[in-house]
Amino acid sequence: MYMVVSFRNAHVLHDSPRSSQSPPPSGSQGDIELELLGLANALYNLGTTVINDSTKERDKPAGGKQVGVRANEVVYHLTTIDDMAQNIQTMIPFQVLQDIDNARNPMQLTKERLERAATENQFMNGKIAAIDSYRRLLNEALAKNFPDTAEYLHPKPSIKEPTDT
Repeated sequence: MYMVVSFRNAHVLHDSPRSSQSPPPSGSQGDIELELLGLANALYNLGTTVINDSTKERDKPAGGKQVGVRANEVVYHLTTIDDMAQNIQTMIPFQVLQDIDNARNPMQLTKERLERAATENQFMNGKIAAIDSYRRLLNEALAKNFPDTAEYLHPKPSIKEPTDT
C-alpha cells in the first residue's frame, strides 16, 4: 500500500527557474513539473525515513519501519513520470544532463556562459576598434604621402537612392 499525495499547491523547490509563487505552466509541462516536485519530496521523505530507521528508531516495534512505504511512493512517482514522458516531445541537450549528473546547476552554467560570451564580445569589439583606428591612421598617412590615392582611400559615402520597382 502506498499513499498518493497531490502537489498542485506545493512550492517545495527553491531552485526553480521561475518564482516560487508563480503557478506551474498549464498542460503536460505543468503536470510533469508537479510530478517531479512530488518525486523530489518522496525522495527526501525516503532519505529521512532511512536515516531515522537506521539510527534512533532501530529498537521500535515493527510499526516504526516505513521504508517500504516510502520506497513505494518513489516508485509510484517514477512510474507516473515514465508514463507522462510518452506524451512529451521536449528534447533536453545531453550536456545539460551531464552537468546535472556532475552536480552543476544548469542555471549557473547558463549565467557563466552568457558572461563569457559578453566578455569575448567586448574583447572582439576592442579588436575591431583597434583595426578601424589602424586603418584610419594608415589611410591618412598614405593620403598624405601619396596624394593621388586620397580619393580611393577616403571614399565618399554613397547615398543609395530608392529604386522604382
